[in-house]
This record gives sequence, C-alpha cells and structure tokens, in this order.
Amino acid sequence: MSSTTTTRAARTRPTADPSAFRSPAFLLRTSLARTAVELKELSRSWDALIFNVFFPIIFLFIFGSVFSGDVAPGVSFTQYFTAGMAASGVLLVSFQSLAISIAVERDDGLLKRLEGTPMPPAAYFLGKVGLVVVTGAVQMAVLLAAAHLLFDVDLPAGPQQWLTLAWVTVLGAAAGTLLGIAYSSIPRTGRSASAVTAPVVLVLQFISGVFFVYSQLPGWMQDVAAVFPLKWMAQGFRAALLPDTMAAAEPAGSWQLGLIALVLAGWTVVGLVLCRTTFRWRRRGDG
Repeated sequence: MSSTTTTRAARTRPTADPSAFRSPAFLLRTSLARTAVELKELSRSWDALIFNVFFPIIFLFIFGSVFSGDVAPGVSFTQYFTAGMAASGVLLVSFQSLAISIAVERDDGLLKRLEGTPMPPAAYFLGKVGLVVVTGAVQMAVLLAAAHLLFDVDLPAGPQQWLTLAWVTVLGAAAGTLLGIAYSSIPRTGRSASAVTAPVVLVLQFISGVFFVYSQLPGWMQDVAAVFPLKWMAQGFRAALLPDTMAAAEPAGSWQLGLIALVLAGWTVVGLVLCRTTFRWRRRGDG
C-alpha cells in the first residue's frame, strides 16, 4: 500500500466523538469502574482495611470486654460506647481514609496521570464516594451485629430511631468525605499523610464523646468539640441507640436532632467549598 493510500485511510478512520466523554452515561460507567478499582485496592491493602474499616469493631471488643458497668440505670457502658464507635467509624472510612489515600495517590503521580485521561474528573470523586458508601455500610452492619451478638447491645428501638441512624450516617459520611478530600491537600508528601491526619482524628475522638461520656468531659473540651462534626455524629448515634431518657443527660438536655442535621449539613457545604478551592491534581512544584 502506498504512503498516499495510508495517509488517506488514516484521515478517514473514525474517531471517538468528544461529546461521548461528557455524557451522563459515560460518567456513570467510569464512576462505577473507579468504585470497583477503589474497592479492589482496599481489599488488597490489609493495613488500610483493618485501621479504616475494622478498627472501631476491634476497639468495641476491647473496651466492651474490659468495662462492664453502667453509665446510667439500664444503659451499659458498651451501649454508650457503641454509639461513639459508630460515629468514629464513619469518620475513619470517610475523612481519614480519603485524606491519606488521596495524598498518597497525588504524591505517586496517579492523580496527574488520571488528569490526562478522558475520564471525567467527577468520576474520580464519585469513585471515592462509592468506596465510602460501601465500606461505611459494611462497617456499620458488622459493628451493630457484633455489639448486639457479643455484648447484648440493643439495636434501634423503632422506625424513628433507624431513620435517625440512617440520616446521621449519610450526613456524617458526606461531611467526612468532602472534608477528607479537602484535607488531602495539606500533607506535603504521601509518606507524611498518616502523621498529619491520624493525630487530628485521635484528638477529635477523645474530646467528642467517643471514648468517654461526653457530659462528663470538661466544659472547655465540650465547647471545642462542638465546633467539629464528630461530636454531633456521636450525639446523633446516641439518639438512635440509647433510650430517650438519656437525652436529659446531654449538656443541652435533649438530643438536638435539628441542630445535628444543621451542623452536619453546614460542614458538608464547607467541605464542598474547600474541595473546589484547595484540591490539587499534582504535587507541589509539578506546575
């Protein structure tokens, strides 16, 4: 075949329609593909799987085996602690998991390579959302099952409590996911991501009523915790898992469900704004 014929064939060869890469169907397919990739990578990383997904369940087993007293008549420490671990679990699979993994992927150059592909940028973030949804649902189901079967913890008493459990989980995961994506821009390298992220999560756990009865913490500590979403997630899960009589033990004397929804929704908006203004596909110095 002559060079002229070859050139003519190359010119007439069909090319992909650029609009196809911007269609909702393509976004859906690539988002599901990214979710599958994220789940596969997590399943192959045992350290991330244990510390981000099963860490609350491990802590529940340890604390539930050591502390057997009641925090109030008819309410065991394990029942109270389960609510805190549910909130902590949501924070781990959303905020901590994404803040560390995205920082590592940026440092490894993965984000830079993905930026140069036809994949819509939204598909990458939706893949992370899919990861949080799946791992969060598995973690919550295993945590509640373990608490009920091993420590006789009561599950939500009725439809209203189950609904509270659901919307607190959704809003908490949404806020944690967006804040985790935004926070991933803080670590300077992938190696420093855990060191920069884990202490923040640990401090929030100690001051937000996860490891201790929240009303028994110093007042200044409660005031600091009330700024951040973990405290409100823990309070929402207490509303779902504890008897209504325990609402009087809260600092405000009630569960404040409306305020919980408002604060978590507010942090979700803040996280979205921070994501749009701070997220970087490339490492510092890459241009």
